[in-house]
Amino acid sequence: MHQRQNCAPHFAEIVVDFEPAAEGFVFEVAEGLAVEYEPAGDLPRFFAAVAEGIKEQLGLPEHGVEAATKVVLRQVRAEAFGSHELAFKIAGYLAARKALEQSAMPRV
Repeated sequence: MHQRQNCAPHFAEIVVDFEPAAEGFVFEVAEGLAVEYEPAGDLPRFFAAVAEGIKEQLGLPEHGVEAATKVVLRQVRAEAFGSHELAFKIAGYLAARKALEQSAMPRV
């Protein structure tokens, strides 16, 4: 008998604001951002992963191209089961992709 093992799910929930920047890519964590997650020491790595995912989606880092964008991380939700750096990198990537899609929509 064979039992299929399920992989742990990815879980990361973020809210970010995108703003134009004078130049380069700027990533900030909102002042006073509180996240209920233990171990709290993992959070800086999660935040860095969000920035990495966004930056990869907005530019072509392999060619040295990046969008002049300021990103502010406003809210974060993490869970003990399923939250890890890859989940937050994917969340950042998806947030940037959504922002790009919305900016390309015609204004009415």
